[in-house]
Amino acid sequence: MITGFRLGTGGAQGKYDIRPDLTCFGKVIGGGLPIGAVGGRKDIMENLTPLGSVFHAGTLAGNPLATAAGLAALNELTDDVYMELSARTRHVASMLRDACAEANVDASFPVVGTLAGMYFGNALGGKTPTNFQEACTTSEETYAKVFHALLSAGVALAPGAYESLFVGLAHTDEVVAQLTERVAVGLQGIHR
Repeated sequence: MITGFRLGTGGAQGKYDIRPDLTCFGKVIGGGLPIGAVGGRKDIMENLTPLGSVFHAGTLAGNPLATAAGLAALNELTDDVYMELSARTRHVASMLRDACAEANVDASFPVVGTLAGMYFGNALGGKTPTNFQEACTTSEETYAKVFHALLSAGVALAPGAYESLFVGLAHTDEVVAQLTERVAVGLQGIHR
């Protein structure tokens, strides 16, 4: 459910005009505190208690602290913020692409909104993957080398080759400038 609020306040369903049977949200909906939310079509939701016979409850259901934190987080997520974050994500992906090219590392970083994917290797002949099967051809060996090279320069990527890069409000221009410098330093010795 990585796309929850990454593509806009309507998530992927809002971006792609999809009407799912059920929708689940976590993390942002609680401002980072432990809570989740589920919603869906009326005919499905009416089956849940107290209207229906399907029991639905939880220890943290309706937690006032998490709901207040979630409301505060959602109030920060305006259309302008999403435009800024999307532009910053494209910038970070472009920087990574250029740094990898400079270091002779075959890589692409496809972007959708505030999400950037990572693909390493040349199994697709320079083409960016567009589906799950193509994404599975990424070079885990190359990713491991990039991961450790960047970690030694102070840049922590996700531990797995199939994760996304997440750009958020904390990634200011200054942070991105530091990231750019550290990525260049980290990739310098990758082929040694």
